[in-house]
Amino acid sequence: MENKEKIILEAMEKAGKPLKNAEVAAITGLDPKEVGKIVTAMKKKGKVTSPKNCYYEPTK
Repeated sequence: MENKEKIILEAMEKAGKPLKNAEVAAITGLDPKEVGKIVTAMKKKGKVTSPKNCYYEPTK
């Protein structure tokens, strides 16, 4: 899980803007449902924030 979290964070940082889970999945090649679960867990840990509904970015 940690490796996938790192992949997702890197994709978000490279994009430079908030992304939807589907966009993260398209960039990383991971399954969209899996991305959703990982992003939800990362949000609970404080690793990502949601500036608007359904969009996520790394916590600054």
